[in-house]
Formats: sequence, structure tokens, C-alpha cells
Amino acid sequence: MGKINLKVLISCLVIVYAVALIGSLFTSSSVSSSWYESIKPAITPPNWVFPIVWNILFFLIAISLYLVWTFSNKKDKGKIIIVYTINFILNVFWSILYFGLKNPAIAFYEIIFLFSSIIAMILINYRINKTAFYLLIPYLLWVGFAGVLNWLSAF
Repeated sequence: MGKINLKVLISCLVIVYAVALIGSLFTSSSVSSSWYESIKPAITPPNWVFPIVWNILFFLIAISLYLVWTFSNKKDKGKIIIVYTINFILNVFWSILYFGLKNPAIAFYEIIFLFSSIIAMILINYRINKTAFYLLIPYLLWVGFAGVLNWLSAF
């Protein structure tokens, strides 16, 4: 691996954590609400686990974006922008639907699209940089688990 492009790395971290911040605006006030407590499945981890896991996942996503961006050719950069942008929008939109609008049923259908967008990210990363590919596996697994929790709270 060559020299780290600090400008690109910082840009990736800022973009990804901006997405995290926007999503948290809809989530943070609801996780301890009576509404959420009333629908939360028994297998849900304690509330303090979520910010720790999400911070780790967002860091991995940022590093994945950095790697796939720096190892990609000009033709692939457009695809990377599209796939990551769609994922970021879906990530925030899930928080809006589930916690902001308190609609777990609609959020469940949306999380299927979010999960699919992670698969698309993984497929693009696999072709360009294997490390970037592996860094997204925990994100896929966590969103899969979130989908199970979402299903249990909605239906």
C-alpha cells in the first residue's frame, strides 16, 4: 500500500460521520422512549451497545470508502459515488421511518433496500479492493440483525 492520501481519508470520515450524525438526530431521542420500550424485542441488546457498534461500523465504512476510492479507476468512481450515496440515504431514511415516524412496518420494507445496497457496495468493493470488501461484512451482518429486530418489533 502506498502513501495515505490524508485529504481523501478525512473527506471519507467526514462524509460517513455526517451520515451518522443525521441518522442519530432521529434515533437518539427515541431509544429511551416509552414507545420504543413497548415494541422492543426481547433479544434487543442494551441501548448503550448501539452507539458503540454504529461508531465502529461507520469507521469501517469510511475506511472501506477510502480504500475503494483510492484503488479505483476513473470509470469506477461514478459507480462508487452512486452506490455509497444510495446506501447513505437509505441508512438515514431507515432512522427517519423507524424512530422519527415511529413506523417499524414501513421501516422493515425499507431495511430490505438498505441491506441490498450494502450487498451492492460489497460487490463493487470486491472487484476493486478486497480489504474494502471485508470491512463491509460487519455492516451487512449488523443490518441483517437489525432487520430481524425490526421484523420482531413491527409484526
